[in-house]
Amino acid sequence: MATRPRTSRLRRALLAALVAASVAVPVSGAAGPAAVPAPAPAELGPLGPATDAALDERYAAGRADILAAERTAAVHGDRRRAAVLRAMADPGRRFLSFDGRDGGRTAEVFGDLAHAEHIAVLVPGSDTSLDSYGRFGAGAEALRRELGDGAAVIAWLGYKTPGTVSRHIVTDRSAAAAAPGLAHFVRELTSSRPGSRMTLLCHSYGAVVCGLAAADLPVADIVLYGSPGTGARDVESLRTRATVWAGRGADDWIADVPHRRLDLGFVTVGFGTDPVSPSFGARVFDAGPGGHSDYLRPGSVPLRNLARIVRGHALSTEPGHA
Repeated sequence: MATRPRTSRLRRALLAALVAASVAVPVSGAAGPAAVPAPAPAELGPLGPATDAALDERYAAGRADILAAERTAAVHGDRRRAAVLRAMADPGRRFLSFDGRDGGRTAEVFGDLAHAEHIAVLVPGSDTSLDSYGRFGAGAEALRRELGDGAAVIAWLGYKTPGTVSRHIVTDRSAAAAAPGLAHFVRELTSSRPGSRMTLLCHSYGAVVCGLAAADLPVADIVLYGSPGTGARDVESLRTRATVWAGRGADDWIADVPHRRLDLGFVTVGFGTDPVSPSFGARVFDAGPGGHSDYLRPGSVPLRNLARIVRGHALSTEPGHA
C-alpha cells in the first residue's frame, strides 16, 4: 500500500527538481507545438453588445477561420492537427476568435454568453496549444456544467504558452507578452456584457499572466490555482479591487517549486511569494487531494469550489487560511 504514495512523492520531487534546475541553468530550446502553417485569420472588429445575432455572426467568422486552418494543415500533411481543427469547426461550438498560427490562439465560449449572469474566463498554463486543446476545452465544459444555467465559461488561449521543460517557464517573459491581450479581452468582454459578474480563473503559469494583467481589471474575483506565484509580493501589489483567491491540491507538485524571485542581471527568474501562504494575503479555498491537472475534474472538490466562487457564493475562508 505504500508504493503509490512513495511513487507520487518521487514524481513530485523529480518535477520540482527539473523546474529548480531550469532556474539555475536555463536549458536551450523550448518544447512546443509542431510548426504547422496556418493562414492569417480574418480581421475582427471590437466585440460589441453580446446579442444573439451579433454573437452568431462572430461565431461564424471563427468557424471560417478554423476551417481555413484545417485545409492548410491537411495540405501540409499534418493529419492530427487537421482532425483537431475539424472537431473545433463543429457547428455546435462557439469561438469568439481563432488564429491557428504559432501554436494557436482561441477564445471558445461554453454556455449562453448572450444571457449569462456569471462569466468565467479560464487562463491556461504551460504546454497548452491546439495540439493539447482537448484537455483545456474539457475543463471549461466541466466548469460550465457545474455552474448550470445562467453562466458561461470562456476558454482563453490568447498567448503562446511556455513549455514546462524550457527556460521560458521560470521567467515572466511569456506572461508579459500575454498580459496586455488578456486585459484587453476582459475589458472588451465586460463592455459587451456590462450586467454580468466576471471572474478570472488562472491555472499554473496562467497565474503569472493574470498577476501582470490584474491591475484595475473590472472583475469580481481573480482565482489562482496550481500557481507557482504571480511575480507579486502580495495581493496588495497586484493593485486590484477584485477578491483574490488561491488554492492548491494536496498532491500538486507545484508546491515543491522554490517560491523565490531572483534577479540574475540579464533575466529575473522565479515568481516570488506562494499564493496560498498567509503572507500573500489571498483567500485560500479547499482544492482537495488532487494533483496539478485535477482542478477541473468533474465531481472534484476544487471544481465545486471554483463554481461557487464564480457564482459569488460565500466560502468559509479567511485571508491566508483554508
